Amino acid sequence: MINLLDLDPNAFTAFFAERGEKPFRARQVSRWLHQRFVDDVGAMSDLARPLRERLASEVDIRAPRVVADTIAADGTRKWLIDAGGANAIEAVYIPEDDRGTLCVSSQAGCALDCAFCSTGKQGFNRNLSTGEIIGQLWHANRALIADGVTAPWMTAGRAPITNVVMMGMGEPLANFDNVVAALKLMLDDNAYGLSRRRVTLSTSGLVPMIDRLRDECPVALAVSLHAPTDALRDRLVPINRKHPLDELLAACRRYLEKAPRDFITFEYVMLDGVNDDTATARQLLALLRDTSCKINLIPFNPFPGTEFRTSPRERILAFQRTLIDGDIVTTIRKTRGEDIDAACGQLAGRVQDRTKRKLGSRIPVVATR
Repeated sequence: MINLLDLDPNAFTAFFAERGEKPFRARQVSRWLHQRFVDDVGAMSDLARPLRERLASEVDIRAPRVVADTIAADGTRKWLIDAGGANAIEAVYIPEDDRGTLCVSSQAGCALDCAFCSTGKQGFNRNLSTGEIIGQLWHANRALIADGVTAPWMTAGRAPITNVVMMGMGEPLANFDNVVAALKLMLDDNAYGLSRRRVTLSTSGLVPMIDRLRDECPVALAVSLHAPTDALRDRLVPINRKHPLDELLAACRRYLEKAPRDFITFEYVMLDGVNDDTATARQLLALLRDTSCKINLIPFNPFPGTEFRTSPRERILAFQRTLIDGDIVTTIRKTRGEDIDAACGQLAGRVQDRTKRKLGSRIPVVATR
């Protein structure tokens, strides 16, 4: 059986063309699936009965199975999703005054082993399929609607999720094909209809894949930077040993040629006594002087066994002031969902490392279907 959630817009059209159906049938079914969030082709009432019966024999709608649903005191909601083999992934809904953002995972675990990240410490199991990636968005919208969630931005016919950030478990660009297929569904008017500005992909710096994303599906780009020198970034973000800062920043400037925004967001986790003094901030200013960007400072969220501590608030503010005085827009990320381990860097799920692919190993950059 073909899982309809695995089909991107082109695959939808091809599927119906192969069966002698006109292109509008693909659009109809896509709207039923991704805008009305049905889980049964029999419910697609404007399709002729023979077509519904044929579809029922050939396709199904298999969203990832949710094993836990937790809501934090601030309204942040985390779904723990079965990824098979005693593994789980996590998706996090973050409600704000003017938007509803979903943080989506792309892999079960992560092979990049960034020093400060809880997910990376769990190891890598596998890439998620397109259906498992887009299924997180499908399920979140469906669950929020079923629970009667209301918000100021939810005008008639508008789904609860208005923004997506590919910042959950895994390195999105290490699962390129499946992630891009999911991104195309997020952007498609017959699916989720999000603008490129409302979809953000975060990467640790896989330079060749940044170039491919620019050419194939340029959405807003965020880069996990965390250090202004190769020596420090080699320690914190091991992929830097393969793609050092000069290569990474050159790729970011190339990306801006087709990006939906005129800046790159650089994420910078604040680690006490490691990368958080004003001298380091001045190094960061020098590094980024030729790159149109904004910086998002992220207070470190501790997890069991970590060697790092959270920077004091006054040091974070001093770091921010130095960057702002240097004419770089700099924000401090508000910590959300910390009481349910849904904050940045805390997503870990339950992952068994099947490959032991970490520092010094080959990093997978293209998914196999």
